[in-house]
Amino acid sequence: MSNPKHIVVTGATGLIGKALCKRLIEQGYAVVVFARDVGKARAVVPGAAEYLAWQPAESGSWGSAIDGAHAVINLAGPSLAAKRLTAEYKRYVRDMRVIGTRGLVNAMANAAVKPRAFVSSSAVGYYGFRDDTPLDEGASPGGDFLAQLCQAWEQEALKAMAHGVRTTTVRTGLVLDGKEGALPQLMLPFKLFVGGPILPGTQWMSWIHLVDEVGIIMLALEDERTRGPINATAPTPQRNRDFSKALGAAMGRPALMPVPGFALRIMVGELADGLTTGQRVLPKKAQDLGYQFKFPELGQALREIVSN
Repeated sequence: MSNPKHIVVTGATGLIGKALCKRLIEQGYAVVVFARDVGKARAVVPGAAEYLAWQPAESGSWGSAIDGAHAVINLAGPSLAAKRLTAEYKRYVRDMRVIGTRGLVNAMANAAVKPRAFVSSSAVGYYGFRDDTPLDEGASPGGDFLAQLCQAWEQEALKAMAHGVRTTTVRTGLVLDGKEGALPQLMLPFKLFVGGPILPGTQWMSWIHLVDEVGIIMLALEDERTRGPINATAPTPQRNRDFSKALGAAMGRPALMPVPGFALRIMVGELADGLTTGQRVLPKKAQDLGYQFKFPELGQALREIVSN
């Protein structure tokens, strides 16, 4: 693969991956999709230059596709919301994310012509459950499961730096989209006129519109100044009660029915902790690099999503 515009993408069939691949193809990149289900990838990510079978592993025949690629973007990983967070499922999630990333870095190490850039997913869960303190990329990590997962994930990705590959880990917040992700689930009770804040309501929600999520990944890909962690969140995180009011207003619904945290825990288990606590994360690095948010304000973002 000698074309300097070839971009290898894992996790291309997810919410972020589909939008990112569309943007890459529109901008003239030749996208090589690494997918566990190649048939599905062909259907939901049209227009890619190539579709290759890939499994999260420390090595594989797919490694040759990384030799000569311009960049690798790693978005793959099982969803934390797909199942209850049992000890077994936690191990599975961690292994798939960490081992999958390790395999990509191993392929870069073995490549005769190494990628110029590696962009790998992470999450604002890196910071753990925090108080009102604003958190930029220099903030310390947390100690809960998700924080430990993100630390291990990032540490594996950053090993690519030792092979001369500029590496960025994208710490993503709550990605807002009207069709996929968490927002449709948050919208459902409002559609039924029973929407409201998740108690205590004072917890912070660090959100980002899908358009800006893709924009920050593109920044990490194309701007040679980016390396290390970068927060993919809007500059205006909101307390849950204010997020709920803004969502109700965008949908023309009241936001008067609070959801007790203990009820959520009964329904979804440990995952509820991430909804009843939060982090006040700020995109300092992206703003310092000059990124201009298309949707910096929550009300604007939600109105755009609801109208479409």
